[in-house]
Amino acid sequence: MTQTLGIAGAAAALGIGMLVGLERERHKGEGEHRAFAGLRTYSITGLLGYVTQQVGGALLLGLIALCLAVLVSTAYWKRQDKDPGITSEVALLTVLVLGALCAASPALATAIGVVMAGLLVYRQKLHDFARSQLTDAEMRDGLLLLVVALVVLPLAPDRFIGPYEAVNPRTICTLTVMLMAVGAVGHVAERILGPRYGYAIGAIASGFASSTVTIAAMGHRALKEPDHLRTLAAAAILSNLATMTQAALILGAVEPALLRQLAWPLLAGLAATALYALGVMLRARTAPTGQPVQVGGAFDLKLALIMVLTLTGIGVVSSVMLYHFGQMGVIVSATLAGFADAHASTASIAALASSGQLTLVAASTPVLLAISCNALSKCLVAWVTGGRRFAAYVIPGQLLLTGAMWLGTVAA
Repeated sequence: MTQTLGIAGAAAALGIGMLVGLERERHKGEGEHRAFAGLRTYSITGLLGYVTQQVGGALLLGLIALCLAVLVSTAYWKRQDKDPGITSEVALLTVLVLGALCAASPALATAIGVVMAGLLVYRQKLHDFARSQLTDAEMRDGLLLLVVALVVLPLAPDRFIGPYEAVNPRTICTLTVMLMAVGAVGHVAERILGPRYGYAIGAIASGFASSTVTIAAMGHRALKEPDHLRTLAAAAILSNLATMTQAALILGAVEPALLRQLAWPLLAGLAATALYALGVMLRARTAPTGQPVQVGGAFDLKLALIMVLTLTGIGVVSSVMLYHFGQMGVIVSATLAGFADAHASTASIAALASSGQLTLVAASTPVLLAISCNALSKCLVAWVTGGRRFAAYVIPGQLLLTGAMWLGTVAA
C-alpha cells in the first residue's frame, strides 16, 4: 500500500511539472532571448520537490528552495532588460512546493497545479479582462463582496440573540453574501451574452434585487416601445424565476429541512413561470435592440444594508407575533409583509423554524402566503406602470405561478 502511494505521489509530481512545463515551453522562445526554464526544467523540479520531501522533510526542502531561489534570481537578473516579468520564476518555485506536497496529498497538489496551469494559459485574456473589460465600479464591488464573504462572515457569531431570539448574525451575513453573489452571476451572464438576450437575462438578474421593481421598469419601457410589448412582458414574468430561486436559496441557507418540505411547490411555480414566459416570448414578432434593464449594480452595498435591516425587522416582528399571538400571528405578519417583499418574510419564517419556534408544517403555509401575496401585488404594479395591454400578459403569468405553487403542495 505504501509503495502504491509512493508511485502515485511521484507520478503526480511529474505530471504537475510536465503540465506547467508544457505551457512554459510554448512561450519560451528561441536563441538568446529564450526563457530560462522549459518542459524538462519544470518536470525535474516537480520530482525534486517530491524526492526532497521524502528524503529530508521540511528542513531539506527549505534548503533546496533557497538554492533554487538563488538560481532563479540570477537568471532573472541576467534577462531583466528583456522580460521584466517574474511569472516563470514564481511558477518554478511553486512546482517545487507542489512536488513536495504530492508526498502527503497528491490530489490537492494536482488540483492546485491544474489551476496554476490554467492561469498561465489564459494570461492574455486575464490581462485584457483586468485592463479593458473590468470597470472601476465592478472592481470596487468585487472587493466589497470578498471582504463581506471572507472577513465579516467568518467573524459573525452563529447563535440567536435578542429578547425573542429572533436574530442570528451568521444567518443574516450568509444571506447577504448569497444575494450579492447571485446578483453578480446574473451581471456576468448579462455582460457575456450581450444585448440580444438583454431583456430576459437582465430581468432575471434584476429580479434578485427586486422583481417588483423589474416589472415596473419593464412596464415603463413597454409604454415607450409597444412593438416589443410581448418580449418585455415575458421578461417581466421571468423576473419571478429570481424570486422563486432566491426563496429556495434562503430556505436552504437558513433551514434546509423547510426547503425539502416546500420543494414541490417551488418547482411547480418555477416550471409554470418558465413555460408561460417562453410561450409569450415565442409569440413576439421582433427582437428588441435596446440595452438590458438593470436595477442597481451587480454588487450593491445599499441593497445589502437594506436587506439586512429588512430581514432583521421582519424577523423580530414575526417572533413577537409568534410569542404573543401564536402561529396565527406569524401567518398574518407574513401575509402583510409579503405584499412588499417575499424574501424577508421567507427568511424570518425559516429562522423561526430553524430555532425550533415553528414546526416545518406550520412554517410552510406562511412562506407560501408570503410568495403568493407578493405575486399578486405585482399584478397591480404591472397594470399601473405598463397599462392594460402589458398587464394582460403579466397578470395571467402571476396567477398561474400562484396556482401552480399551491397545487404543488398536493404532491408534497
